[in-house]
Amino acid sequence: MERLVNLSRFTRAGSAVAVGVLALSLAACGSDPAPADAGETAGTDSGESMEGGLTGELSGGGASSQEAAMNAWRAGFQQANPDATVNYDPVGSGGGRTGFGDGSFVFAGSDAALDEEEMAAAEAQCGEGGVIQFPGYVSPVAIAFNLEGVETLNMSPETIANVFLGEISTWNDEAIAADNPDAELPDTPITVVHRSDESGTTENFEEYLYTVAPDLWTAEPSGVWPVDGQESAQGTSGVVGAAQAGEGTITYADASQVADLGTVAVGVGDEFVPYSAEAAAEVVAQSPRTEGTGEYVYTIELERDIPGTYPVVLVSYTLACGTYADEATAELVKGFVSYVASEEGQQAAADAAGSAPLSASIRDAVQPGIDAIAAG
Repeated sequence: MERLVNLSRFTRAGSAVAVGVLALSLAACGSDPAPADAGETAGTDSGESMEGGLTGELSGGGASSQEAAMNAWRAGFQQANPDATVNYDPVGSGGGRTGFGDGSFVFAGSDAALDEEEMAAAEAQCGEGGVIQFPGYVSPVAIAFNLEGVETLNMSPETIANVFLGEISTWNDEAIAADNPDAELPDTPITVVHRSDESGTTENFEEYLYTVAPDLWTAEPSGVWPVDGQESAQGTSGVVGAAQAGEGTITYADASQVADLGTVAVGVGDEFVPYSAEAAAEVVAQSPRTEGTGEYVYTIELERDIPGTYPVVLVSYTLACGTYADEATAELVKGFVSYVASEEGQQAAADAAGSAPLSASIRDAVQPGIDAIAAG
């Protein structure tokens, strides 16, 4: 019989969060994922299993973009630790950051780095060990559309901005036609589909537009869509589903989940670059680390104009604490996020989600923070 430890800094923040958890659980081999019990704490039980692996339960949540990768990470972690259970609620990046800051989640995924207010809340929860933040998942953000007979289109940054602002409203607009002379473009109206929830994917996409088309896209990136009167849906799967359901739709989503939608090759300098994990990885590899952050906070200042790279890239961060209330929790979190950051874990995500594995230099830079996770 396993014993759940009641963690003083990490308990459920009310039944609304608990009941909403999509319990992507690592249960015994061959069993189906089981939902987390609403009365359980977001913690772990007593440490080592008889087989020598870690045992216990963790509850995390956040970015829905990570969902396919998270399934792969959980499966790989399960192979080494068959008595461990990891729950992940894909509530979106905003919900992940909030849940991590208020103690609902022991770890979280976020498609945007913590801002000052969120960092302060997280540090208050984490205590003296501080916050660990590193890029666990890197993926291109596809600009995806549903237009019968058209699988790919070229678009300049200015055209993309005007489409999502609603200034370009039909698919045969001259700005689209000029970059796609061989495409048969109908006069179908363009329907923009955006995220209804606060989303790191939205923030990344807004940052791209704000950087490459500042005269057109003037709204400060925030994770909340700034254009009124357009169609919206919850989560990555929601916007993809809405785009698939309508003719002439266009959206933005993690490339791993766009399924059979058409996609845009994005203008970078004098060329149009289609999305790929390799082109996204190059953006991250050639972009600098943010200066002035904490010792174990590794965030990236993305460059959006590097020739030959795909500039609409999502860097989704893994959030954890340096200190947990008991040793069992600390060891289980350390084991799981170590796997996420490892070469094996990064390759598992790439195989499952088409993401871009972290470079060896970034893995080496973030590992000391993970190794420092301890009880306190």
